[in-house]
Formats: sequence, C-alpha cells, structure tokens
Amino acid sequence: MTQLQFPIVPQGTVSPAAAETAKQDGIARATANTPSDRATACRAAIELMARRSQPFQAADLIAEDLVDEPDHPARWGAAFNGAARAGVIEEAGYVRSKRATVHGSICKQWIGTASFRKVVA
Repeated sequence: MTQLQFPIVPQGTVSPAAAETAKQDGIARATANTPSDRATACRAAIELMARRSQPFQAADLIAEDLVDEPDHPARWGAAFNGAARAGVIEEAGYVRSKRATVHGSICKQWIGTASFRKVVA
C-alpha cells in the first residue's frame, strides 16, 4: 500500500522550512529583547540544574527560586534553546508542565549533557 501523493501543495499546508525559519526568527527576537540580567540569571539557573543529572523544566527553576516568571513565555524558549545549542542541556522527553499558568500543557523537559557535566566536575 502506498500513500496518496498530491502533485500540488494544498492551501494551508505549512512548509517545514518556513516553520523552522519562523521558529528561529522568534527565538532571535526573544533573545534580543531579553534584558541581559534576566538572560544571565536564567543561564546560571539552567547550568545549575544541568549539573544535577536530573530531568527538569522551566517550572523547576521558578520552584527553586532561581529565577522569576518572565514577562513573556517566549523568553523560556530562547533561554533553553541557547543552552541546548551551547551543549549545556539536551532534550529529555515531554511531560506535563508544572507551571500553573499553562494548565498542565505538554512541555519539554531537559537534562544536562554528559559533556557539560564532565567539564564542570
């Protein structure tokens, strides 16, 4: 059995390349508009959690009083994406968010990379 292939792209279909470009543009805007003290505090909090070798999510940074809730939720994506690109953390699956403001929606959880934990040990 083969999948039916259409010779044209149906209206409303999202281009994966366009979606990735939009994602990267959004992350860049969130990064550029995040105050430097917030970015520094968030990076330090992510690095602290990464050293523990335990999965974590944004809500854990708040619960441990390492950072406050950002003024816009896009700030989380920029912070975690930057730490992942730097090799500090990697994805560790998806779980329900512990943040009350998002009503248990699904979010990524993260864990410190073995190479990061080795460097800081």
